[in-house]
Amino acid sequence: MALNQVAFIGLGRMGVPMAANLLRAGIAVRGFDLAPNAGPELETLGTFTRAASAVEAARGSDLVILMLPDSKVVDALLWQGAPALAQALDPGALVVDMSSSDPMHSRDNAARLADLGLGFLDAPVSGGVKRAVDGSLSIMVGGEAAGFERATAVLQAMGKTIIHVGSAGAGHAVKALNNYVSASGLIAVSEALVAAEAFGIAPQLVNKVFNASTGKNNTTEHKVENFMLSGRYDSGFALSLMRKDVQTAADFITGMQTPNEFVQKCLAVATAAEQGLEPGADHTAVHKWVRRK
Repeated sequence: MALNQVAFIGLGRMGVPMAANLLRAGIAVRGFDLAPNAGPELETLGTFTRAASAVEAARGSDLVILMLPDSKVVDALLWQGAPALAQALDPGALVVDMSSSDPMHSRDNAARLADLGLGFLDAPVSGGVKRAVDGSLSIMVGGEAAGFERATAVLQAMGKTIIHVGSAGAGHAVKALNNYVSASGLIAVSEALVAAEAFGIAPQLVNKVFNASTGKNNTTEHKVENFMLSGRYDSGFALSLMRKDVQTAADFITGMQTPNEFVQKCLAVATAAEQGLEPGADHTAVHKWVRRK
């Protein structure tokens, strides 16, 4: 099926720049968000049409991108309402869930959509708002090879590294595991810096050593100086979302009946930090919470 129209549902902080990159690539986009005026800059990019509902955005679209908060929202949109989104799609349409969804829900949605003659990919992203803006997101994709091939040009307009990691749900599984590994690194770095400072070592020097040694990770490279030691704590990714991602990873690992002691500890720390900090705190504020303790 030729790609004539992409629907983009969820024009939030990530969705707007992602949709903008589709438009810049010459792909027509019909967008919808519960906030009726979300992403006003999209109106200036030519082939953007704002829909009054998700169903209106999806009708006539060959590919439907979902960029929503979690599986509960995705599932409700697909299967609830009159009509539900799944019932309103044209035969052969491809649903691409780029949200941070639960991998088991994604596997179930793929099967249910297939029964309706519809395709499904789970294609969550990593990289945050900055990389959404410059089109360099990492995108991990689960689903059938034919669907992946069909969606590749669209994904390439939004991301730099696109990896087909397996069957339906695999993309969301890898995303959750990646975010768990990232969160565990942030927690470890926060505890290490605070301990070094208590001993009288300048944390800036400690982080310099980390970045020249085996302790280097995403937090030491991009977050410590910019958002943690500066006291800004404003990287743009909420602690509540980090905790949610670690919860998804913990549920997945536990469901696979593989060792889960460390992920449970990471989840406990993330939960305690979220409860101990102000509502809406940035995930880098884990460092502030450790210092307070």
